[in-house]
Amino acid sequence: MNKRLGLLLGLLVSCSTWAAGHGAKEASLDRFPLEAGDLSVGLSQDWRQPLPDVTRALIIVHGRLRDAQTYLESGEKAAENAGQGASTLVIAPRFLIESDAQHEHLDKQILRWTDNGWMAGEPSTGPGHISSYGALDQIIKHLGNRKLFPALKEIVVAGHSGGGQVVQRFALTSHDHPKLQTEGIGLRYVVANPSSYAYFSPQRPMKFDAASCPGFNDWKYGMRNLPTYAKGQSPAQLEQAYVSRDVTYLLGQQDTDPNHHALDKGCEAETQGAYRLIRGHNYFDYLKQRHPQLGHRLVEVPGVGHNGDGMFTSPQGQKVLFAQ
Repeated sequence: MNKRLGLLLGLLVSCSTWAAGHGAKEASLDRFPLEAGDLSVGLSQDWRQPLPDVTRALIIVHGRLRDAQTYLESGEKAAENAGQGASTLVIAPRFLIESDAQHEHLDKQILRWTDNGWMAGEPSTGPGHISSYGALDQIIKHLGNRKLFPALKEIVVAGHSGGGQVVQRFALTSHDHPKLQTEGIGLRYVVANPSSYAYFSPQRPMKFDAASCPGFNDWKYGMRNLPTYAKGQSPAQLEQAYVSRDVTYLLGQQDTDPNHHALDKGCEAETQGAYRLIRGHNYFDYLKQRHPQLGHRLVEVPGVGHNGDGMFTSPQGQKVLFAQ
């Protein structure tokens, strides 16, 4: 009995240590001060001092669990495996929600969003107001500082799952960064296994009754009721800008579960297909129909399902993230 009790106590101690460590890890992420408040952000190197060896910045956006530390580690591992560790700065922003801030006892200066609002580019709920996409713009703007990043050649914005949703919509609505063009810094987007995409017209790959799914064409699934971040641009203007951008869709060949616990099963997403792999192919085909000269790419990752680490550290993922 004593032996069993000892084992149980040991297990409880190790579990609580892991939980404490896990929470502390997230809470110990760096801060990026913005006018609206401080953005929680993970960094592979200290970007407040000059980084003359860094030629590529990888902004990697977490999924629904908001586990920026996990994504930071995946980005670092992918860079190391690709032989690009020293020359890559990995940046993992964390879009906190109110319950995170309370649970982790974070001060009021840290930016937070509504539970799903950060994915759709909505403004933060406090302390000030900035779109999650606007926060990404500020990171990109910081990276354009040649005093800090004299050798930077390209910025890659990548996201998986919920982060893939962010990156697809951010690439679609993204504001221009003329400084990057002036400085010859490339900007690419990698969209991995999102639950849904933003369409430019009411056309959808699946047959459905619009009357029973009235929100199917509302943002973030369509062009109705666009977010403030889109700044009154018309759907046609947004589409022209989007198709001209450097976008790669990275899809797991095994991400085919129509009942996956984190899959968007709302009617708005169901009009796009039954599961993530087919939704990605349907969207790519839709864009190709509208723009036969589309420069976007679709890359499948064999043997990987809905797994961010598996996607980004795969040979295909590394090739997309660290294209020479």
